[in-house]
Amino acid sequence: MRIWRLAVLVAALVAWCGTAARAETTLRIGLAEDPDILDPTIARTYVGRIVFSAFCDKLFDIDEKLNIVPQLALSYETSADGKEMTIKLRPGVKFHDGEPFDAEAAKFSLERHMTLPTSFRKSELASVDHVEVVDPLTIKLVLKTPYSPLIAQLTDRSGMMVSPKAAKAAGDKFGLHPVCAGPYKFVERVQQDRMVFEKFAGYWNKDNVFIDRIVYLPIVDATVRLANLKSGALDLIERVLATDIKDVKADPKLVLSTAPDLGYLGLTINIANDKNKGPLSQSVKVRQALDLAIDREALNQVVFNGEFTPGNQWVSPTHPYYQKSFPVRGADVARAKALLKEAGVPLPVTVDYMVPKGPEYEAVAQVVQSMAAEAGFDIKIRVVEFATTFKQAQAGEFQVFEINWSGRIDPDGNSYIFMHSKAPQNDGGYSNPEADKLMEDGRLTADPSERKAIYEKLTRILLNDEPIIYLYHRKLLIAHTSKLEGYRQMPDGLVRVVGLKLK
Repeated sequence: MRIWRLAVLVAALVAWCGTAARAETTLRIGLAEDPDILDPTIARTYVGRIVFSAFCDKLFDIDEKLNIVPQLALSYETSADGKEMTIKLRPGVKFHDGEPFDAEAAKFSLERHMTLPTSFRKSELASVDHVEVVDPLTIKLVLKTPYSPLIAQLTDRSGMMVSPKAAKAAGDKFGLHPVCAGPYKFVERVQQDRMVFEKFAGYWNKDNVFIDRIVYLPIVDATVRLANLKSGALDLIERVLATDIKDVKADPKLVLSTAPDLGYLGLTINIANDKNKGPLSQSVKVRQALDLAIDREALNQVVFNGEFTPGNQWVSPTHPYYQKSFPVRGADVARAKALLKEAGVPLPVTVDYMVPKGPEYEAVAQVVQSMAAEAGFDIKIRVVEFATTFKQAQAGEFQVFEINWSGRIDPDGNSYIFMHSKAPQNDGGYSNPEADKLMEDGRLTADPSERKAIYEKLTRILLNDEPIIYLYHRKLLIAHTSKLEGYRQMPDGLVRVVGLKLK
């Protein structure tokens, strides 16, 4: 009897261990905002890119040192004249609906990015004349002109591949149930609540996917996000407050991952779409006055404990394309007042200032409001839900839009789409033919010295016209439980889930 009971106990224990081994693992990620549409062709938010990285593979990716590495593509070659790029595709790849990823599918995705009326990828692929299928696993991009940032564009949403069958069937509703070729497939989304993905058994790199489900939870309040991480309700959070760095580092159950940001936070000025024709839209001097009223270093110290980098250009002072001949200036309130007087505008200058909901966004706005008041501005802060700010920006319903851009590895990705006259994310309607020409010229050459000389001329124009007032460059701050293994922070700020394990 004793032996029989022992045998039963051992059998039960073995059964329990087997069940435990098979138990689902779920990675819970806290996001600072709720993304816009989950369609890589028409999406435009940074937080959306974090989610895309789990389910929508690209032709190429980047590593920690900003090297371009293969993903759905294996290699590429550019012709001597720079007008053709031939891309070899990875064999054996399937979309989440079981459809094969091949040259025809890649052609479809790229053409969708290029031609869909609502696409935000058009300017990123504007130089591509057409895409040819060379063989079942090879495509050729034929360009109108040489385009040096093209390969960099294919490491982001322009390089994301979608299932032709699903996209054709869903039409403009594709973002409600997206089908890509990434490690996880879409399960459900409840707006402002959660996005759920489960491991895709047919993933080409499935042997390196160790977590069964991923749940993204938008939690705008950074303090609440951190509290949930500490309590174990979350496993990873993005955009830790700079003021919480010491707290995270002091907790033995948490790990802080950091990297320099590729992007910037800036104030987009509504120049051409301002229905009220306010002084900021009508006068360069008023825009220059607002810039001079802001003390960037003081802003950095007050809001971020000095952890971020004050900036005045679309790339940070540590970037190889930063123009050192135009250094970050301190505030000059006296000069700002003089410029407002020269502009002949009645004081105070009232400004509608749209800010996405969130503690850091709002804290920055309050500091800018206080600083600008000294020069003669009356900033009216208007806090709006994150995704809604983009709709209002496109509709021209703002005078100043405070927004962060997560950044791209090529400087073109931080400039052209916001300031070229025909660019889809030029929400302020800025237009300067000379600046347009320089941005176009910057795409034609791959020589770093030639490009830097072009961008120096562009910098001079844009710092005078002030379509965007750049304030600072973030430090990427992501915290996760010590139970999460294999996490590597990339400079684009995205959370890559392949290779991650939960103890």
